[in-house]
Amino acid sequence: MIRAIVLIVGLAVSAAQISYAQSSPNPAPPAWSSLSPEQQHLLQRFQGKWDSLPADRQAALAKGSSRWLSMSPQQRSNAQQRFGRWQAIPPEQRQVLRERWQHFKSLPPEQQQRVRQSFQKFRQMPAEQRKALRQQWRQMSPEERHGNPALRPPPRPPRAPPHRNP
Repeated sequence: MIRAIVLIVGLAVSAAQISYAQSSPNPAPPAWSSLSPEQQHLLQRFQGKWDSLPADRQAALAKGSSRWLSMSPQQRSNAQQRFGRWQAIPPEQRQVLRERWQHFKSLPPEQQQRVRQSFQKFRQMPAEQRKALRQQWRQMSPEERHGNPALRPPPRPPRAPPHRNP
């Protein structure tokens, strides 16, 4: 059980590291003694090497453990199940999913909202209709799939011309 909790915290930490690194370029590392006793218990495997961890990793672990401790038993159970499913995915596919997530996060908020609404609409469809749509998607060529502007990657910014000295 403790091993599962540590794994869950690790997953939460990975996600927190990305958002924390984006929100705070130079986080102040929390001292081990500043963590609550519950956090210290949850993160006990890091105790001996806490000071050698990068500051952003320490901050992410502290944030992840705090988040874990604030979850209800049902939320923890759901998180453990999601983490188990995540761990079952081959590493290459996990990388693809991370890249897709980064692409989604790079979309403008309005476009993210459209994607969320489409997803909710899809989830509310009857199972047979979802199955038919999945089959239709699989039969489409990459060009057809990307014909939908909501699915296109954002355009790359134009490159600046090389600077020339006169």
